[in-house]
Amino acid sequence: MLTVLWGLESDEPLATVHEALQDLGGQVLLLDQRRVSDTVFRLDDERNLIGSIRYGDQSVALGEITAWYVRPYDTRRVPAVERAGPKSAEWKHALELENALLGWLEITLARVVNRPSSMLANGCKPYQLQIVARSGFAVPETLVTTDPAEVTAFCEHHESVIYKSISGVRSRVTRLCASDRERLKDVTHCPTQFQAYIPGRDYRAHVIGEDVFACEVQSEADDYRYGAASGAPRIWAARLPREIEERAVTMTKSMGLEVAGIDLRRNPEDQWYCFEVNPSPGFTFYEQFSGQGLASAIARLLMSSASRKEPAGGNSLSGRKP
Repeated sequence: MLTVLWGLESDEPLATVHEALQDLGGQVLLLDQRRVSDTVFRLDDERNLIGSIRYGDQSVALGEITAWYVRPYDTRRVPAVERAGPKSAEWKHALELENALLGWLEITLARVVNRPSSMLANGCKPYQLQIVARSGFAVPETLVTTDPAEVTAFCEHHESVIYKSISGVRSRVTRLCASDRERLKDVTHCPTQFQAYIPGRDYRAHVIGEDVFACEVQSEADDYRYGAASGAPRIWAARLPREIEERAVTMTKSMGLEVAGIDLRRNPEDQWYCFEVNPSPGFTFYEQFSGQGLASAIARLLMSSASRKEPAGGNSLSGRKP
């Protein structure tokens, strides 16, 4: 069985999963996007899903791949591609390869963590929040608007309000203060998401297959990821109530995800809120504090794919190991 990883070799989550797979004796091929010019994808028979990937002097039959772990960056921002420029052959090849791989990840019989289509909801946070609400978690009252008057009315209705981006691009969660209200006219240029502030204790739950690895987070910051000014957050392994774990697994599956990082908060009334579901979580940040074997859990999930499909005949790898 063969697992293919796709992304930047220097990406910490990708690198730790790579290492975990090797420690478990798995056969791995890492497609480093920095070597995009050395990577060729061929689909010879779309109906029967027959094709190959050449990476340097290695050749892999697509039918031999039992699992994929993917964390690709924008190909246009890969240094070699960016330097070559939009009119170059390198740029054209890089984009064609990216499109081919993204398409393949949708139709392959192999396990994919996670399929591109299943990650799309993360690109629109208000839409994702609707899915979260249907899964049984409480969600903050939310306003998405370009109208300053609506923001003012929303703030008058709620004692405390936070604001953040509506897109999948990482943004900083910030409490709205008096000085911010002088800038409310700026929302006319960009739809912005405002939410009622929910007090309580933060949790991060990583769903990996059927398993849930939770961390409790203690921080004075509105967004503990950027809490250096108020002190580094304290993070430790925790156990969620069984019903919350089951709800998290069910919600992850309903989104078509194999792995997810879920941001939760337990309010003083013991109500569980879900703020966001990250389909490509940077789990190493939490693993370093909690000691939880998240990379190993992902590696085991990927290697369990061998029982899901029979690989085609022949050698899975020719040439040297990566």
